[in-house]
Amino acid sequence: MPWVDERRLDDPDAIAALDSHGALRSLAEGGAQVRRALVAADEAGIGRVAGGERPRSVLVAALGGSAVVGDVLDVLAEPGSPVPVAVRRDAPLPGWVGPLDLVIAVSQSGRAAGPLALAAEAARRGASLLTVGAADSPLADVAARARGVHVDSALPAPTSRTALWSLLTPVLLAADVLGLADCPVSVLERVADLLDELAEECRPGSESFVNPAKVLAVGLDGTVPMVLGDGPLSGVAAGRLAQMLSRTARVPATHGVLPDDASTVVATLDGPFGSGLTDRRSDGPGIFADPYLDGPAMPRLGLVALRDPDLGPQAASLAEAVLESAREAGAVVLEQPARSGHPVERLGSLICLADFAATYLALGLGLDPSVSRHVTDLRDRTS
Repeated sequence: MPWVDERRLDDPDAIAALDSHGALRSLAEGGAQVRRALVAADEAGIGRVAGGERPRSVLVAALGGSAVVGDVLDVLAEPGSPVPVAVRRDAPLPGWVGPLDLVIAVSQSGRAAGPLALAAEAARRGASLLTVGAADSPLADVAARARGVHVDSALPAPTSRTALWSLLTPVLLAADVLGLADCPVSVLERVADLLDELAEECRPGSESFVNPAKVLAVGLDGTVPMVLGDGPLSGVAAGRLAQMLSRTARVPATHGVLPDDASTVVATLDGPFGSGLTDRRSDGPGIFADPYLDGPAMPRLGLVALRDPDLGPQAASLAEAVLESAREAGAVVLEQPARSGHPVERLGSLICLADFAATYLALGLGLDPSVSRHVTDLRDRTS
């Protein structure tokens, strides 16, 4: 029995009524977020980050919906960066951070405890500081007192999960200025155009059989999702999709990256959500099984493969082998290739689809993608 109501997904009025904070609208503004962030970064003086000189190392402080910013910078800088890039979610600041290093702290509200504490400690040690977040926030104040650079969040968004490009763009621009990664303004402008194009394809009025995000959301209905990236770049997008499925659609999801996680993924095919245990059950469902009397069927494993077209034949061959095993085991296999182009364009195409798909899955399940009662309860219990 399906849980996703496809009629709701094809009813813009029903979607608008359920999407109380306008999550879809914020996702559709991804291109505008990039353009506005480019202006905000220039006005903030992004060229003077770290005094315009290459730091000894870079540490990105971000958590929650902003944490992917550090993951993106790490994967883009890794192939040829002359300095190491590290990612930290919370205090304490590593002992090696000092005056020769750059700390990048990202928080949409400018109040997240982890990035704020890391930025404050970096300032005390004399490290260079770049902060991205709300204007007139505690994070902006730390940057001002440390004579660092603070870039205001470009456009308002209901959550940090829907403000990704406002937070990510200044960091990528700073990385280009410092020679850590190749990401000039021209590339980011192309990314903005791509995000506009994808937003048009994924708009609420686009019917579920042609809207790629709705197709993915419906395909995941009734599955236990596992998201697999076929390489480092798609692996970042896989982590983002798994987070969005859990946090936005409230569907628990795991993720992995090839080649390391090939055996981990394939091993699950022998488990209760693959064909292994089902095939060996002596009391398994027969031809006369009634789902209304016998209860719902066991969910199937849903494998979402995010593919990077720029990977070599060896990586592609491994990915195909994993997917073929999954198909033979009866898993639901959904493939999504990245658009071609610069690494940021390829990554952006996968992340954009992931964000829309998770949001549509929430709406199809009858959930507000921005409001979780249990998250609110947790905040009340820990405040």
